[in-house]
Amino acid sequence: MPEKKVTKVLLFLKNMVYESTSPMEILRFARYYRKRGLDVVVVLWGPMGVILGKKGKTGTPPYDERVRECMGMGVKFKCCELASSMIGFEINELIEGIEMIHSYEVADLMLEYCESGQLVITL
Repeated sequence: MPEKKVTKVLLFLKNMVYESTSPMEILRFARYYRKRGLDVVVVLWGPMGVILGKKGKTGTPPYDERVRECMGMGVKFKCCELASSMIGFEINELIEGIEMIHSYEVADLMLEYCESGQLVITL
């Protein structure tokens, strides 16, 4: 039986709290796996997770800059429309390059990655 190899990583961010390490861990994982040559998709999910995609955040760490850095490396970011609408966050408030997707598309991504034996991480 041939060995399956992980070629894609799906990272879910559900919590965006400045005191939490989850956002930085997701961004570090994204950079790490991308440097290893894997295709990386980050899904910003849940009312708190989608905040990472909102442009114009200030403070430390500089999340907007880190997101753009990851995108420059080829990491794709997708933001859940349902979660965004729950907090009144609109598509024009996204960091340029982040794609807004419907919740059924999030569900489809989960199935696709799990069925093909790829890596899925949720923080």
